[in-house]
Amino acid sequence: MSLADRLSRGLKATFGANVVNMLSNAALIIVLTRYLLTPEEFGRLNFALSVLVVVSILATLGLPKSVARYITDFTETDPGQIPHLVRRSLMYLAALTLVVSVGVVVVGRPVARMLGETALVPFLLVGGGYVAARSGTKFLGATFQGFNRVSWTAIVGVVNNASRLVFVVLFVLLGFGAVGALAGYVAGFVVAAAVGFAALYFKFYRQYEPADEVEEGLTRRMLEYAVPLTATRGANVLDKKVDTVLVGVLMNMTAVGYYTVAKQVADFVAVPAASFGFTISPAIGEQQSGDRLDRAANLYERSLEYVLLAYIPAAAGLILVAEPMIQYVFGGEYLGAVPVVQVFSGFILVNAVNKVTSDGLDYLGRARSRAIVKSATAVSNFVLNLLLIPTMGVVGAAVATVITYSVYTGMNVWVIHGELGFSVRRVGRHVGVVCLVTVGMVAVVVAMLPVVSGIPTLIGAVLAGLLVWGVLAVLGGVLDVREVADFLA
Repeated sequence: MSLADRLSRGLKATFGANVVNMLSNAALIIVLTRYLLTPEEFGRLNFALSVLVVVSILATLGLPKSVARYITDFTETDPGQIPHLVRRSLMYLAALTLVVSVGVVVVGRPVARMLGETALVPFLLVGGGYVAARSGTKFLGATFQGFNRVSWTAIVGVVNNASRLVFVVLFVLLGFGAVGALAGYVAGFVVAAAVGFAALYFKFYRQYEPADEVEEGLTRRMLEYAVPLTATRGANVLDKKVDTVLVGVLMNMTAVGYYTVAKQVADFVAVPAASFGFTISPAIGEQQSGDRLDRAANLYERSLEYVLLAYIPAAAGLILVAEPMIQYVFGGEYLGAVPVVQVFSGFILVNAVNKVTSDGLDYLGRARSRAIVKSATAVSNFVLNLLLIPTMGVVGAAVATVITYSVYTGMNVWVIHGELGFSVRRVGRHVGVVCLVTVGMVAVVVAMLPVVSGIPTLIGAVLAGLLVWGVLAVLGGVLDVREVADFLA
């Protein structure tokens, strides 16, 4: 199968799965916010989830991405080492996960008391299972990516999100409240992990005949490469979750509910870019490993151009429709999230660029460079949150995220430019045309906003903007319909 066919197949599978996941998560968030939980309960659930995601770093460190990188390498050079690599990585992962999961259960009560939130105790008791189950699915996702079979990552994600929706709603309706919702998250991870590990064993592991001898230094190299990846992943998780934790500590759980709704909107909009980036990252590394730098550079450049074409207008449009979207989708109780959503429009743009950049650096062997930048910006984000939340409230947390993530993304683009040498001038010209397209789209949306009175008219305004965007993009020469159709065929 050619590179283009593999990328197309992987992108369609990942994007399709992410759309399903997005719809599942959207349904879950809407049901929880509008019908099942109060803003305070919703905030407490997401505060607990943020704390547990941060703790989960210790349960996997950088092992999943390190394993994925070496699977990609050995597929080309020495396939017989892959079974040894998978076995050893699972052994270390199991040990780490056990220690961290037990630790969460043991220290849950004293931590909740220290935070002044005794209501968090049952969340942290359930949290041990959350950490263990989440670690397994993270390992599976990265491993399938390393095999360049992201369709299986997509399948695991769909199973996880579909199961989560069912179990969360079921447990809350049974009267377990927000704690039941967390247990539903655990159940979803468990079902997905069962499916994923079965696929890993029967579809991949058994297909490789183990080499008679383990390559000298295999474990050491795997663990050594995991160190910068741990720093990067830890900094990334802290960067994404420390703001939510600090909003809860410095403000209240209702504010966490507002902030979570805004971040969920940003995550939903990032789905196409996430699919694209996840699919092309191993391919970029594969092209570089085969000394095909021109092809790798062209692959990244075209990806970046299409992401900018989609997300510059998306960011502008979100600023305009934020208020009616929150009002009619999540309910009037969450209108406090409107300014946060508007500020997050800047995050959506830089996050989209980062989605097609950061993972590629890992596959190009530049994990250490990314780790250094990410660690510095994560610390900066923490400091900015401490400074801005007391003075600007929830909006301050969003401003801190946009500033630090913009710096991080800019540095990643600079590093990958040093590796691949793509044309900055061509990308710059592309951005200029996209901005003109955005102006035309914004004019149409602004004209339609006065008639928006509910979800149908809101959807109508968004679709009108999309139509104008598509027409102007084709006329401006920045969207090649035939190229997109051939790629997705």
